[in-house]
Amino acid sequence: MIRLPEPGGQLREYRPRAVPASLAPGGAPLTSRIVFSAAHVVADPFADTTPEGPAAVDWDTTLAFRRHLWAHGLGVAEAMDTAQRGMGLDWAGAAELIRRSGAEARAAGGRIACGVGTDQLTGPADTAAVRAAYEEQLAVVEETGAQAILMASRALAAAARGPEDYAEVYGHLLRQAAEPVVLHWLGPMFDPALTGYWGSEDLDAATDTFLDIIGTHADKVDGVKVSLLDAQREIKLRRRLPSGVRCYTGDDFNYPELIAGDEQGFSHALLGIFDPLGPLAAEAVRTLDTGDVAGFRARLDPTVELSRHLFRAPTRFYKTGVVLLAWLAGHQDHFTMVGGLQSARSLPHLARAYELADGLGLFPDPALARERMARLLAVHGVAR
Repeated sequence: MIRLPEPGGQLREYRPRAVPASLAPGGAPLTSRIVFSAAHVVADPFADTTPEGPAAVDWDTTLAFRRHLWAHGLGVAEAMDTAQRGMGLDWAGAAELIRRSGAEARAAGGRIACGVGTDQLTGPADTAAVRAAYEEQLAVVEETGAQAILMASRALAAAARGPEDYAEVYGHLLRQAAEPVVLHWLGPMFDPALTGYWGSEDLDAATDTFLDIIGTHADKVDGVKVSLLDAQREIKLRRRLPSGVRCYTGDDFNYPELIAGDEQGFSHALLGIFDPLGPLAAEAVRTLDTGDVAGFRARLDPTVELSRHLFRAPTRFYKTGVVLLAWLAGHQDHFTMVGGLQSARSLPHLARAYELADGLGLFPDPALARERMARLLAVHGVAR
């Protein structure tokens, strides 16, 4: 048994499961859906740094986690929000991550797509500077051979006067992109600085601008990643996409139904929750590959409670739970994050994350996970 804290200060006993789910690496390639896991970075716990300083990354363990995802058949979405982009990982660290992961992907034969943003800009910037920053990062990603994901830009959200500025900046980037890219619409629940993206806080108007840009440059848009946590809005947008342009769900609340789809289509996936769920998600999609939608939902639906817990408001701090679960699962030796973000969630929140993940069988060694969770609780004053 382990005693877990409740939000009111009470302790209750929980009996961890004894046997993990059967989630061995390998298996047939995924065929019915393209599935990316956005991957976290592993901090170097021995670096003498501060939250304001450059990120200190444990490169060996960070890359080992990418190999873990590839071994289960998933693609890796690199240097995205899950990697603490703009929340501890600056552009210099992101560029190094992109180069290292790109080389690792080539060696492992893994699929990879990398985030292109404007986070090297440190102050107010006009749209020309925003465009130049995007160009610099796009060149770095294309040099690695990875697919580019054009991420939403805080700087562009601040500089744009209206939809026409988004159309100009994105149009310029799409015309010069060497290969089709993924466009990323990250909602303000993930980053409040992105409020009013695409030129309007009216989501219907923003959607029209977004679709106009895609339609004008459809040959350069592989797909769109939508992270608005609104299933019906994603479905409506998905049905309006030009032929050949994919929708990659980024909805960590409603992903099973969006990936399963309906008679008019489905979403592929590019999800932060697939960092801890990677092996289970891969097995679920293999079930879907056989045409067994009910079996797919039976595997994936039970994971939604964990995902909604990790991504609850303030949503941008979901990374803390993701890294906790990586530590408990044995993918890293510590619960330390770049920027000190391990302190961003409460102890009861982390305890519930452990309980839900254990219930799903996500920990390859449940005894190790229990021991590590007990040590974390002890540091916070919970007696065994």
